[in-house]
Amino acid sequence: MKIPAKYQGLRGNSLAPDALDAFSSQEAQVSDGALSDDILLDAYSSSVTAAVEKARPSVVNIEVRQKVAHGGRTGETGGSGSGFILSGDGFILTNSHVVHGATAIRVSLVDGREYPAHLIGDDPDTDLAVIRIDAPGLVQAELGESAGLKPGQLAIAIGNPFGFQTTVTAGVISALGRSLRAQTGRLIDNVIQTDAALNPGNSGGPLVDSRGRVIGVNTAIIRPAQGICFATAIDTAKFVAGWLIKDGKFRRAVIGVAGQDVPLHRRVVRFYGLPVQTGVLVVDLEKDSPGAKAGLLSGDVIIGFNDVPVPSIAALHKLLIGKEIGVESILTVIRHTERLRLTVTPQESENATRELAVQ
Repeated sequence: MKIPAKYQGLRGNSLAPDALDAFSSQEAQVSDGALSDDILLDAYSSSVTAAVEKARPSVVNIEVRQKVAHGGRTGETGGSGSGFILSGDGFILTNSHVVHGATAIRVSLVDGREYPAHLIGDDPDTDLAVIRIDAPGLVQAELGESAGLKPGQLAIAIGNPFGFQTTVTAGVISALGRSLRAQTGRLIDNVIQTDAALNPGNSGGPLVDSRGRVIGVNTAIIRPAQGICFATAIDTAKFVAGWLIKDGKFRRAVIGVAGQDVPLHRRVVRFYGLPVQTGVLVVDLEKDSPGAKAGLLSGDVIIGFNDVPVPSIAALHKLLIGKEIGVESILTVIRHTERLRLTVTPQESENATRELAVQ
């Protein structure tokens, strides 16, 4: 069977690496009947292979040494994780829990080269960190966008689980806008749920799409569940990484709530003429937090901050930056079907002790 020209790659009738996405849409119709299973499987294989070939050179293995106290004695222990190269001048993005408190960090590249690294900054609230090495010929990862992702889309994880370098697993995006509490007790919001298998050592590695663009930073798994893994959305990661590179830390204003993205009822949107069709559902509130003092309740949907539309957790995260600390601000919320304006005074995030916050 002949493959339509718009889906063909550069070699004969083989499928282009991005053809799989096209075949998954309703637009991919062919005049001579449905595509055979073997062609679809070849398309899937081609997409995964091409994505890995593109992203793999930017993935690194990270080995760390950390001090530990046991029985009144102080010693050292080792750990490992993954990361990926942000820029040709040596900046590498990984998880905070991989490098936090490390006394020594060493990075191994795909080509076998090894370099010492130093910590630029980390943010436990989003479990992100930036380290840096001094090395020539680095391959920079292409960063995508997480705002346009959809459940069911192909997702590929690359990392170093249990020391097995550049291991590849593939699956789909299971859900978006999730919130979860990591094993450290830290709540992480605006994460991507995927069934691409992750294991210890995958932490900090990239989650990429069918074109090899990074769409998330692999962060956590739920034990003993299978096929439930999480990655911090790349839109959040880019925003936080920029501040870490600039200032070495990320000062965050928090209002003390845990939330998730939800759609707004169409009648509410039309009645109030809202500029957004989604908002942030308040799932939980920290006791005596700014949000609680402002009168927020579980079940409220945040749609604005200082009259700036808030369609998602990521959008609210970008607004709650250092300059908002201690400044009276206006939260616009939907409570049932009523629109309310609440006065809130954000406070500075306390990374080490805070349990609930909007990321």
